[in-house]
Amino acid sequence: MAFGLTGFVQGKKALRRSLSGIKEATLKSSSISKGYLAVYVGEDEKKRHVVPLSYLNEPSFQDLLSMAEEEFGYEHPMGGLTIPCREDIFIDITFQLN
Repeated sequence: MAFGLTGFVQGKKALRRSLSGIKEATLKSSSISKGYLAVYVGEDEKKRHVVPLSYLNEPSFQDLLSMAEEEFGYEHPMGGLTIPCREDIFIDITFQLN
């Protein structure tokens, strides 16, 4: 049980750091429902996806967050959380989480 909580806390900390660079006006103007998170996915052209916060508990999604941290640190070019992988891979991973 402690292992699962550790992963969740790490994911939550990574998310908090990545969101810290977003301006408050951007957060207020977004149309994301409570309990969801917007991420930008793609290698060249970034496409916005909205995913449930529960994905932060999943090891495969945490791997994507680690990839984002390695490539961008916590200064994401899109202003939000950017995941540097092919969109089809992201869709496959998130499909498996459902």
